[in-house]
Amino acid sequence: MSVPVLTFFNNKGGVGKTSLVFHLAWMFAEMGKRVVAIDLDPQANLTSAFLSEDSLEELWDPQLPPKVGTTIFRCIQPLTKVGDILQPVVHTIHPRLHLVPGDLALAGFEDQLSGAWTDAMGSTQENLFRPFRLLTSFWQVAQMAAQNTGADLILADVGPNLGAINRSALIGSDHVVIPLAADLFSLQGLRNLGPTLKVWRSDWKKRVANWEQPDFDLPAGSMKPEGYVLMQHMQRLSRAVKAYKKWADRIPSTYRESVIGQPEVGQSGNKIEGDCLARLKHYRSLVPMAQEVRKPIFHLSSADGAIGSHSQAVRDAWSDFKALAVQIEDRIWPMHV
Repeated sequence: MSVPVLTFFNNKGGVGKTSLVFHLAWMFAEMGKRVVAIDLDPQANLTSAFLSEDSLEELWDPQLPPKVGTTIFRCIQPLTKVGDILQPVVHTIHPRLHLVPGDLALAGFEDQLSGAWTDAMGSTQENLFRPFRLLTSFWQVAQMAAQNTGADLILADVGPNLGAINRSALIGSDHVVIPLAADLFSLQGLRNLGPTLKVWRSDWKKRVANWEQPDFDLPAGSMKPEGYVLMQHMQRLSRAVKAYKKWADRIPSTYRESVIGQPEVGQSGNKIEGDCLARLKHYRSLVPMAQEVRKPIFHLSSADGAIGSHSQAVRDAWSDFKALAVQIEDRIWPMHV
């Protein structure tokens, strides 16, 4: 049985997506879940959030032995020639939190995935092994890492686009959470993202049906939208507050229509508002403080500079992320105790 994959996805950048994955990975670990975080963004920002620059230099050293899966790209690189997927070398961040590091070289994998998407609809059954191996390589590596660490959940971070790398990441995703900002760009992003997920889900089913007797397990490609997280940035001017409210008020119905494929329900907005998993505030100076020591905001201490009013903000952050993690947990494991 495969381990559930939760992907955080928005084709609009700059909404705090990677920070959200980072903090939730830590929070789920604190809640007793065994977590694998996998960095599928070619910018590798999640990896740099977890690991020091010295570790990154060692990790991305071109002189490393060729057949060692130290990053996601190195795990799948043999597929670009005549080899197969390598076992991932995970980084243990915490006894219950592990990382499959990203790699800037992953960007070069885009064309191969585009070609494999077309080849997976080929009519010759014996020639389908390679395109399906390529298309599901992210999911395969994630499941290997989860099996090796006994993980309960895989959290995936992806880049802000609708390209072939993200399509392959999403077909390996059981659940999707969409981080949003209250602005026009996020609203337009929702309108693009919803139909795209629908098309990818449908096209993946056609490809799976085309391979009548697969030689290895394939992901279901459920991509089930579990809701969105609204990132609340500090608004100091009255016109900025009005702009925030304007776009925030439009998000629930746009999400439901574009992503869920259902019209707005009722006048009270209760059902629509249920799609919003959380409204996370901006923690101002705590963010660079946490980035400096590579900790989640809710782990900051007085030794890190979190003193005075910052101490209360640290406690607030813990409560906010705990509540969000519980919301997500209830959707992934609705019968959990």
